[in-house]
Amino acid sequence: MTVSAGTSPPPVAKYDTGETMCPHRLVLEHLTSRWGVLVLIELLDRPYRFSELRRAIGRVSEKMLTQTLQTLERDGLVHRDAKPVIPPRVDYSLTDLGREAAEQVRGLAEWTQERMGAVQEARERYDARKAAAEQG
Repeated sequence: MTVSAGTSPPPVAKYDTGETMCPHRLVLEHLTSRWGVLVLIELLDRPYRFSELRRAIGRVSEKMLTQTLQTLERDGLVHRDAKPVIPPRVDYSLTDLGREAAEQVRGLAEWTQERMGAVQEARERYDARKAAAEQG
């Protein structure tokens, strides 16, 4: 679609509620996925080799870590540095864009940790109300 000079493009919804995933929602999904969050936060400290990163994160399969790193690399958040040595050495680090995103994700993770007590209390109140409603 072209826009003539002096006219504004049509308004765009803040969030696409359609069936297909819009680009910014996909990136948000990548950033906040179970393993994406942990990879980004871990890489804030320093570059890692694949096996080091896998051990640091824990409980992630090789396949899932590979897929997560590839997705974050495609989004421009992670840099993959393959060195032509024997045995092969591959290091993963954050790009500037990735560092910015990781700082935001870490802030959310820290908030979650700090507020877990309040979340647990809310869950207990909810469960108690639901149980009372089912009995009454």
